[in-house]
This record gives sequence, C-alpha cells and structure tokens, in this order.
Amino acid sequence: MTTAEHAAELRRLHTAPELLQVVNVWDVVSATAVAALPGTRALATASHSIAATYGYPDGEQIPLDLMLDMVGRIARGVDVPVSADLEAGYGDAGETIRRAIGEGVAGANLEDQLKPLDEAVAAVRAAVAAADAEGVPFALNARTDAFVHGRGRPLEVNVADAIERGRAFLDAGATCVFVPGMFGDDVVAELVAGIGELRVSVIGLPGVPAPARLQELGVARVSYGPTTQRVALGALQDLATSLYDGGVLPEGIRPLN
Repeated sequence: MTTAEHAAELRRLHTAPELLQVVNVWDVVSATAVAALPGTRALATASHSIAATYGYPDGEQIPLDLMLDMVGRIARGVDVPVSADLEAGYGDAGETIRRAIGEGVAGANLEDQLKPLDEAVAAVRAAVAAADAEGVPFALNARTDAFVHGRGRPLEVNVADAIERGRAFLDAGATCVFVPGMFGDDVVAELVAGIGELRVSVIGLPGVPAPARLQELGVARVSYGPTTQRVALGALQDLATSLYDGGVLPEGIRPLN
C-alpha cells in the first residue's frame, strides 16, 4: 500500500465502531513482532521508548533526524499503517509532519504541552495543511495535556480544558483527540460526550477502563505508550536475574528475530 492508502485506512480505523487498539513499538524488530499478530490492524510508535533506545530522555531531547529515521524504518518494515508519536512537532509541526509522511508514516500524535490554545491550534492547522499539501489523508491524533500537565488542578477544570481544546483541534482538522491520563468510566464518558463519539483516544493504564468498556463508552482508540517497552525490559531483567542465580534458558523460546 502507498502512504496515502495506509493513511486512509488508519483514518477509517479511527472512525469504525470497533475500538482501535494500537500496541506501541520502538524499533523494527518490536514492530515486526507485533505486526505479525492476527489482531494487529495498525501500530503506534512511542517517542519515550525510541528516545530511550538511543539513550535520550523523553521530551524532544532526541534529534529529530534520529526520531524520523526510526519511525521511517518501522513504517517500511511492516505492512500495516503506522502512527508516529512526534511529541510537540520539534519546533515546526508542519515541517515535521511533512518529513514523517516522506518516511511512510500514516498518522501521528501531536501534543499541545498545555501551551496557549491559539498556539496549540496553530500547530494542528500546520500539521493538517502539510499533510494536505502532500495529498495524504493523514490521521492526526491531536493530544491535549490537560491532565498530564494539569496535575494539581481540580478534576472538573481538567475535563473542561480537555473538551475545549479537543473541540478546537477537531475544528482545525484533527482526526481524533488524545487525552492521556489515569481516569475511570465517568471521566471517559464526559470526554466522549464533550468531544464526540469515536473522536477520543486514551492511554491504557492501570485504572483506565478495559478495552471492551472503552468501546462501549464510544472511545475511538487506545494505545499504551512506553509501558510496552517497560514490560519487555522487565522480562529481560527477570531472565538475567534468573540466569545469574543459576537458572537456565526456558523452553519454547520463539525466534522472533
């Protein structure tokens, strides 16, 4: 499939009645391992995990060229649409999206970092315009950090802020609104009611409703951020500990690389 075809499919998956689950990956081998599963319809990269792979902290500390090189390798290494976590756009959301499309990326997360609303909306508009100029129906998952950077504020303030920003991002052309945070059914229902059914994306965390419930609540997408890499690294540490303690490699290791 072409990048435009992958992007159209990714947008369709966001608006389909069935919840879109995307398991986050960080390099080509993690991507191909997950893409091989029958349940995989699309993949998402995790910026935190890719930065950690190269030895950088999260938060646009990794050089953009390195980030784009990796997401491009991932996109070219699998046969499903790839949504890239491109943080806040690395200083130029439009140009970053344009370059990501050139790497074969079909969609992206773009976070607002709780910047003034007009600045955040301008970044979304720039990203959408860049994709339109490339002729790609890009699936932009516009992220609001109302909860991530709004810690300490009353819950109702964060909910109202997320809804206001989410509506503005959709009006600016975003496909979906990503509202990461640790909250339950009631907040998810408020966000869906305020932003729109099949327009809200959340992150799977302990305490967040299970996928089946998220689908019942009208959520479009759930992803898992850097947690997937942490699980893999935890398994590696556990294996190393077992070997150091005199253990042996377990039976049934799958040759996934």
